[in-house]
Amino acid sequence: MAEQLGVAVTAQGEERPLGPGERYLSADDIEALALGAWILGTGGGGSPYLNLLNVRELYKQGHKVVLKDPMTLPDDALVAVLSTQGAPVVGMERLGDPENSLKPLRILEDYLGRKFDAVMPVEIGGGNGVMPLMVSAISGLPTIDADSMGRAYPEAQMTSFSAAGLQCFPLAMADVRDNEILIKKADSWKWMERISRKICTEMGSTASTCKAPRSGAEVKKFGVLHTTTKAISLGHAVFEARANHTDPVAAIVENCAGLKLFKGKITDIERRTTEGFLRGRAELEGMDEDQGKQFTLDFQNEFSVGSQNGEPVVMTPDLICVVDSVNGDGIATETIRYGQRVTVLALPAPDIFLTPRGLELVGPRAFGFDFDYKSVF
Repeated sequence: MAEQLGVAVTAQGEERPLGPGERYLSADDIEALALGAWILGTGGGGSPYLNLLNVRELYKQGHKVVLKDPMTLPDDALVAVLSTQGAPVVGMERLGDPENSLKPLRILEDYLGRKFDAVMPVEIGGGNGVMPLMVSAISGLPTIDADSMGRAYPEAQMTSFSAAGLQCFPLAMADVRDNEILIKKADSWKWMERISRKICTEMGSTASTCKAPRSGAEVKKFGVLHTTTKAISLGHAVFEARANHTDPVAAIVENCAGLKLFKGKITDIERRTTEGFLRGRAELEGMDEDQGKQFTLDFQNEFSVGSQNGEPVVMTPDLICVVDSVNGDGIATETIRYGQRVTVLALPAPDIFLTPRGLELVGPRAFGFDFDYKSVF
């Protein structure tokens, strides 16, 4: 199947002819992807910086990454859905490792008795949007231009594949201590989340994972498509605005059909790492056109609800993106700090999460809030 997919490079960087719907990602594309994924991460997904450094080094060594249009996947292709699971704050202290990120894929291949044909991120947001590129570069497998969230979410059941009712198992996990875990079966997506989260916590609140494998037909029908291209386009738009000395925040809003909600500075931040999550709240004081107003951001790895004067005004599944007011950089829940000048943006949610099943999985009640979803759009 790999030959049918037209894999363009081997693990040693030897070029082969590109297959249908495939293109090389340039070094500039990867820089843009890291920035775009950081913004789309809605505060989570882990910092893309260390993964970006790894991909830069792999490119220097001659490796290349091929991006493949999901609509050109054969129906029977086998796709590995990759992520780093855990509390993002741990990623600030533990360096990323391409070989460790590859381990869960190999574990599942051994269990399934079949090689994967391609990889994809479970979420385009943050470091998880870049992580599969490391695996692509060292394995020769193409990265599919899709994910299962269109952003970042903290729990395993919060995916388009879960919303579609697809199988949640098997799942493989690995950590830097050479611990390897295979969960052959789980009763439900929620049980898979509970079991893997407990294991992840014991592994130090971070682990490389390969989620339940997906067929090409499932990716095409139930994935959130072309999100890698979306993140690359967003990153390029911000880079261009900086180069032209125009407003990067306005470029984000225009590129993603978003809304600017609040501009201010961080006056208080409370966060704690518990049960494999980073939870907390940030308080903002308005600046410029929002002078004299107050804004609150609640988060569980990602920003989940934004409130003004005590009333919720934006909530998941709409994307709540907090960016630097000057340069448009994404700001994560683990790096947001007192005194930062930030702008809160809202971007539209993928349609799959606006369905009754999608809202059950990722609406505000799924995060413990006692109110129903109301879109800021």
